[in-house]
Amino acid sequence: MYDFTIVGAGIVGLSTAYKLSLKYPEAKILVLEKEDRVAAHQTGKNSGVIHSGIYYKPGSYKARNCVDGRHQLVDFCKEHNVAIDVCGKVIVATDESEIPKLQEIFERGLQNEIEGIEMIDTDRLKELEPHVNGVAAIHVPCAGIVDYAGMCKVLMKLLEEGNGRVQFNSAVSNISDKGDEIVIEAGGKNIHSRFLVNCAGLYSDHVARSGGVHSPVKIVPFKGEYYELKPEAEYLVNDLIYPLPNPEFPFLGVHFTRMALGGIECGPNAVFAFKREGYKKLSFNLKETTETFNFPGFWKMARQHWRMGLDEYKRSFSKKAFVKGLQKLIPEVREEHLQVSPSGIRAMALQPNGEILDDFYFEVVDRQIHVLNAPSPAATAGLAIGDEIVKKVEDNFNFPQTD
Repeated sequence: MYDFTIVGAGIVGLSTAYKLSLKYPEAKILVLEKEDRVAAHQTGKNSGVIHSGIYYKPGSYKARNCVDGRHQLVDFCKEHNVAIDVCGKVIVATDESEIPKLQEIFERGLQNEIEGIEMIDTDRLKELEPHVNGVAAIHVPCAGIVDYAGMCKVLMKLLEEGNGRVQFNSAVSNISDKGDEIVIEAGGKNIHSRFLVNCAGLYSDHVARSGGVHSPVKIVPFKGEYYELKPEAEYLVNDLIYPLPNPEFPFLGVHFTRMALGGIECGPNAVFAFKREGYKKLSFNLKETTETFNFPGFWKMARQHWRMGLDEYKRSFSKKAFVKGLQKLIPEVREEHLQVSPSGIRAMALQPNGEILDDFYFEVVDRQIHVLNAPSPAATAGLAIGDEIVKKVEDNFNFPQTD
């Protein structure tokens, strides 16, 4: 009998297990992972950015947990020798018409108490990023880069040094609430647990449904495709270079990211994925696509954002169009500077009215906590989300219990 079973060995699941182990050192904790390694999907396939928290609505889960999580993440990685570099980033206005929006983001950053941010002119921008085209920018010195997969390996090691363990090749097929325990069918075995926390990312809504939770929120997968600068073109980028985000969509636009383990990524775009874990260009799953197409919220969102969607697909199938987007920030970038880099998939929670759920979202029932939306900056905020879930355990569950 386990005290806590966590579904998913990405950064949110492992951070949750780690934080539960600190709060309840005697608790037996199991993390179930359907793959053969940690950080196999969203955690290990993002660009490895430590977000500052500058963009998010003041007072939101995102804003609070990003700042708190970032400080915890930096301390954790330094203590445990995980590759990390708090190198800073610039958010660039490439046109005078963008300056009011840039100012708005800066004001939001001040409200969120993002340390060290400053509005900078073109001279200072050129000092930081000599090849960038911009009329003004925000310098965010507390942003950075990290090896999230490496961090997950350390979290697993720390967990297993106590009363925890990670069990691989264990996809969850059913969850039964027996009143005084949860029985989880995973990897062909029955696992008995007092409590369950669902951190299954791209399949979090499926896991919730198998546990009897019929949430109105549906996970819709969006693929982010990347290129990488060839070594001879890496001189064009020093650290992190971002455009102004589109306020209508929860993606940050194509940007340049120096990575913690070397290399510089360019991207991503954001296109609807016809398979939740379909990383190849033409990946397709009929059952999953039908499920999305049968969800009314998908078509409501599509009607609202179809022009933007077409632009993203154009960038997906045309390297020239992708490069044109990058050239807004760095005019010197050429097609021959880029090579294809692995894609990632983002779990986007969609509501029945077609609105994108743009904050962390949890559902708590009986002995179960379901994390049904953990969008960016979830990796940055992972340790803080772990704290949030520990608090939900304290508030909702009678633990520790005596037999």
